[in-house]
Amino acid sequence: MIDTSILSAVTFVYFLSFLFYFMYMMRRKEAWGRTANMTALVGLVAHTLALALRWIESYRLGIGHVPLSNFYESLIFFAWAVVFLYLIIEWLTENRIPGVFTMPVAYIFMIYASFSPDVSNRIQPLIPALQSNWLIGHVVACFMGYAAFAIAFAISIMYMLKEMIGKGKEGQSFLGFLPAICILDELIYQSVVLGFTMLSLGIITGSVWAHNAWGSYWNWDPKETWSLITWLIYAALLHIRLIHSKWWGRRTAVLAIIGFLSALFTYLGVNYLPGLHSYLKL
Repeated sequence: MIDTSILSAVTFVYFLSFLFYFMYMMRRKEAWGRTANMTALVGLVAHTLALALRWIESYRLGIGHVPLSNFYESLIFFAWAVVFLYLIIEWLTENRIPGVFTMPVAYIFMIYASFSPDVSNRIQPLIPALQSNWLIGHVVACFMGYAAFAIAFAISIMYMLKEMIGKGKEGQSFLGFLPAICILDELIYQSVVLGFTMLSLGIITGSVWAHNAWGSYWNWDPKETWSLITWLIYAALLHIRLIHSKWWGRRTAVLAIIGFLSALFTYLGVNYLPGLHSYLKL
């Protein structure tokens, strides 16, 4: 299928973009930064086109639905959301360095989706539980939240490097080209706020959908349970940060990293546990 061929090519475009961002960070030449940004943008446009073609192809096959219904489609949409949100942040902050740490996240998910023998790229009919108008709202909200958490994770890694290795050495290494500690801290916070808001919407829409599909708003399914655990981690981060000034900086970065690991387990790990969401392994 042409959409999978495009997505396979996009995988390498994202890797190329990462290389350009890396060269920008190491060489400190704006030309590398502009090239990296344009490469990521080209990849995003091609990525969007492939998703649209896959959607159209599903209708040609007589099983028309938005391409968000199985594991392969969730992986490629997650990568799309990461790049989409990152490019918005880069545009707003006018700083390209986070691309060095963010683009590999999108690349890893794309290469897993495109080349793993365990992931089927076939367009499949919707199972009865997914035949709902809540599908788009729930899935988009959850994955936009995961993408925001991924960006917060990437920036947290930048923060830890800047703080632990960069002291007194900013002028001697690439660390001096990273944004200031206070800027990184604010970027982490804003990304977490966005992710927390979207995950909250995802949980709410998922609960309503569960009631329509299974007759109960909450079933303590493994994915539901870990979604709640992830939500509580980020809720604690935001709450403690607001009431304790000492939770700014490193502690926020550490908790953002822990939160993203929990989000990853919510997305990937629990799919291999028996439960109502086991169809996501398809």
